[in-house]
Amino acid sequence: MNYYIRYFDNEAFVRSIDEAVYFLESIPDITVTPVMVKDLMEYAASDVLFPKRYKVRPRVYFIMIKTEAASMQDFKDKKALRSVSAAETKAKEQMFLTATKPGWYEGRIEFKRVVVNHAGKCEYRDTVFAARCKADSPMECYRRITDYLSQRVDGRSQFPSCKGKNFSYRYLGKCKEIR
Repeated sequence: MNYYIRYFDNEAFVRSIDEAVYFLESIPDITVTPVMVKDLMEYAASDVLFPKRYKVRPRVYFIMIKTEAASMQDFKDKKALRSVSAAETKAKEQMFLTATKPGWYEGRIEFKRVVVNHAGKCEYRDTVFAARCKADSPMECYRRITDYLSQRVDGRSQFPSCKGKNFSYRYLGKCKEIR
């Protein structure tokens, strides 16, 4: 893991915390303390990928960013961003929702169902519903399940987005044609 450090116009791309401390000591405005070094080492050892902002004095900070980039130029060209690949993966998954593939699907949805408790008050309960249905796409499977449920549960129940983690599906195979 490499680190990008910036303090106003001063910036550096370093490969270790020792190099980072050496860079920070070269800036006259920053006083490097053992507490600061300890904080930077804890940040480097943690799984946190968010930038670390360290206070130098009131309203003045330097920033440290973990990166997998091999050089300063790669970092500035944003070649080592993780979120790009995650965004591409999510876009591909969403594209499959609308892809036409007729057959049997098994859809599973976790939704908030309104029920009346023993005191006569309404409350939301997490409810899981799974069904197998004929559909032309995962999106149609989602629609068929939510249409079925909306006719049978309280109208105040809340259904999740088909793009979220509370809807999953599995393609079971093609339908047999009846002549």
